[in-house]
Amino acid sequence: MSNGAILEVIALDPRDAVAAQDGGADRLELVTDMAADGLTPSLETFTAVRDAVGIPVRVMLRATDGFSAGDAAALAALCDDARALVAEGASEFVFGFLTDDGRADLTAVAALADAIGPRARWTFHRAIDRAADRDALRKQLADLPGLDTYLTAGSASGVDDGLAALVAEAGRADEPGYEPRIMVGGGLQLKHLPVLRGAGISAFHIGGAARPDGWGGPVDAGAVRTWREALDA
Repeated sequence: MSNGAILEVIALDPRDAVAAQDGGADRLELVTDMAADGLTPSLETFTAVRDAVGIPVRVMLRATDGFSAGDAAALAALCDDARALVAEGASEFVFGFLTDDGRADLTAVAALADAIGPRARWTFHRAIDRAADRDALRKQLADLPGLDTYLTAGSASGVDDGLAALVAEAGRADEPGYEPRIMVGGGLQLKHLPVLRGAGISAFHIGGAARPDGWGGPVDAGAVRTWREALDA
């Protein structure tokens, strides 16, 4: 990591992970099934990626597309997956769920926070961009252990539309609920970096931007390096 900027890259497998690391990524978000916007990877995939790289790996905890945790049985199964990952050495995660009225699903989020344990670090992902009230959601989650990052585009439609919200939230870092780091992702482009960096934002997340051939192709170290160099400029 250089200039205080974190670059996180979505990886689907060890090949992606190694390429991302070679390109200068600081951290991985490990998922499966990008057709569903990223679900929990298998335990075998996690262990293979863990053994392939030397950078932190944040593992997605999400069983289905969308931002509902499902019924009690589905949540219990996801908590079991989380505990199995912890037993294999995972210590960083990504999750976040909403109720039907757009509030944080505290039952689901607290259950997963308990399953991964108080020493684990985690990101509340882009469910915040679908929340009925972003500020209220942050305050709902303010006391949960381990939450250190919000992955957000500032808008459900992406960074182009969310830029003003991201800049405004970055200016509230000393307020309750705003202490977790903002990690910008979701339609993020190189053209956005000057404004975001000028606002003091220092964490960035890319997926498709690291794959010149689209989601059907692997992460390209050169594409990741382009972002690394832009952040270090």
